[in-house]
Order: sequence, then C-alpha cells, then structure tokens
Amino acid sequence: VSLNAEISDCPWNKEHQLIKIGLKAKEIDTRELPASHIVFLIDVSGSMYDDNKLPLLISSFKLMTNNLRPQDKVSIVTYASGTDIKLTAEPCNKNGKKRIVNELEKLRASGYTAGGEAIQKAYRIAKENFIQGGNNRIILATDGDFNVGQSSDGELKEMVKAGAKDGIFLTVLGYGMYNLNDRMMETIADNGNGNYAYIDNISKALGTEIWGTLYTVAKDVKVLVDFNPAKVKSYRLVGYENRLLNNEDFNNDKKHAGDMGSGHSVTALYEIVPANSNEATPSTVQSEYVTQQTTGSENLCTIKFRYKHPDKDESLLVKHRIGKDSFSQNPSTDYKIASAAAMFGMLLNDSKFSETISYKSLLEYLQDIPSDDKGYIDELKVLVRKAKDME
Repeated sequence: VSLNAEISDCPWNKEHQLIKIGLKAKEIDTRELPASHIVFLIDVSGSMYDDNKLPLLISSFKLMTNNLRPQDKVSIVTYASGTDIKLTAEPCNKNGKKRIVNELEKLRASGYTAGGEAIQKAYRIAKENFIQGGNNRIILATDGDFNVGQSSDGELKEMVKAGAKDGIFLTVLGYGMYNLNDRMMETIADNGNGNYAYIDNISKALGTEIWGTLYTVAKDVKVLVDFNPAKVKSYRLVGYENRLLNNEDFNNDKKHAGDMGSGHSVTALYEIVPANSNEATPSTVQSEYVTQQTTGSENLCTIKFRYKHPDKDESLLVKHRIGKDSFSQNPSTDYKIASAAAMFGMLLNDSKFSETISYKSLLEYLQDIPSDDKGYIDELKVLVRKAKDME
C-alpha cells in the first residue's frame, strides 16, 4: 500500500487548509492472481422488483462474469421466501459462462427475504469448494431488506466473522433506494474482510475495476493522523464519520477495519486550522510532537497506517511525515475532485460547515476540472446540476 498527501487552501474557508491523504493498494496483473471461487448470493425477493434492483443486478453480474477467467469458478445461490442453489463451482470457460449467464437471466423477483439462512448456505458452499491458496469470496447483492430469519446485525456479524477466519471474504453490493439498509450491509462487509458498494448503474466496479472488488491485497487497513500542535491549532475529518475508530484501536490487531483490493484507492480529507489562527477552537489531542522527541518538528503531521497481508493476523506499521513541501497554491486535479465531492456531500447534509458554499459556487468550482475518460467528473457535474434544480 502506498501513501501520498497534498495540502492547499481549503476551498470553502480560505482561513483554513485542507489536507488530502491518498492510499492506493498495489495493482496486480490478473495473470498473476490465483484462481477464484466466487459465490453469487442474490436477493430475488419481491422488494427487488424495481428496474434499479434485480434487472440492474442481472446486467452488472453478467458484466462481471464476462470479466472472469477460465481458471475461476462461480456458484449461484438465490434467496427469497426460501433459498435455492442454481449452480455450484461452475468453471468460467466459454460454456460455463453461458450457463452462468443463462441462470442470471432466468431470475425473477417475488416473495419474502430469508437472508440469514441464505448467507449460511453460501458460506457452506464456499467451504465445500474452497480453493487452497486461491481467492475465495461471497458477493452478496441485495437492497438489504432482511425481514425474515436471522436478521439481527449482531448474528450476521458473527457469521461473517467466522467465515473470514476460514479465508472466505465478503463483498456486499447494495441496489435500489428508499429501503436500502446501508448500516446492516456495511456492518457485515466490514466484519467479513470485504467491502461494500452501492450500485446505481452497470458499475465499473464490476467491469474494468473488477479485481479491486474481488481480490484483497491488504486487510484491516487503519489510518491515524498525528498533527503537530506547533503547526495545527485544530482539525476535523471530513466524512467517514461512521468509520471512526478510537485511537487505542489503531494498535489493536483484533480490531477489524476496512480492506483494500488490487488497485483500490482510498481518500481522506482533513480541514485544518493553522496554529497562528486567532479562531477559537477546541485544542488538539495529545501528540507525539509533544510527548516525545520527533524528527522533523517543522512537519505538519505524521500519518501512520497499519495493514495486514490477506493471510496474516499481524499488522505492518508504516509512517509518513508531511512537511511544508506538500503544500501547493495550485493543487492537482485529484485534489480538486476530492474537494468538490466533499463540498457536495456537505451541501446535501446541510452541514454547518457548508455556509460559504452553494450549488452555484460548486458548479463554478467544477467548471475548471477537465472530464476524465471514465466519465466520473461529468457524472458529478450532472448530479450537482440536478441538486441545484431541486432547491
């Protein structure tokens, strides 16, 4: 896992600074990846009827199947009022892919949601067809409406924790709106050494970036930022409120955290009040810059991150100190994109920190950011325009 940091003036408060921290996992050539056994665990209950649920799910899983390799295998488990096993360890050769796609195209939405029983069955199939030294994963696709059976977050969490110990990782994909149970799906993904993503179109995460979703290269990734009180009066993490850990959890290898797949990147933003500011702010927490002799006292902060290799239980510690050379009056395009996304989130949440931002000013900020070849920037601009029109 590599790390970089960039600092500039905060776009929504010029008296503050904004630091962007980026983590990126190693991108591994798919030819070097071990064989995979993937269990498609698909919700076909009545709540999945809408076009942005099961029909979209089928399209995205067909795309995923086409990107798998001959050495990979797929099982399909569906659930509604009951649980059905459609395929078991089907090889992803030409004929196997046809059978997988055929089963996907036959899926129809009806009945209640026996999600807990289905997850148990999916883990059993994953264990029975476990590939030693391979990539063993369950992909749960649902709107999260677990209304029958083993449905409490605690029970599901313990089940996926046990599966992770056996080397079976979990990816959770959320579809649809209104009754989407984000909290439950994020909880079980975190405890299953996996990831959670919301799918609102035929997602690139299941196409060109599939292995970032399917193959874990670093598990339980944690980040701790220690700011120098001589340079920083106070700070706040922008976003990730539901992912915060206590400081003491950073060194606790028994505490689960997020995982990163091949080529996967993670961005964190901190808004900083400089030490020379007259602004009244709460004081920063205890820092190594005060409690011990730290090399480079002119540094703004020290970024510490821990991660484990997928088959290890002991974490590795990496430190990266950030100095004034990371500051730029003309930040990169990546920095501007991350800042724009943060501002959009603040506006949507009616954040008290968004008083200086409007949808109009955000569109002006986005205007100078060029389009990218994957269409992400243009999509963000469209979303901001739609939000402005709804004011």
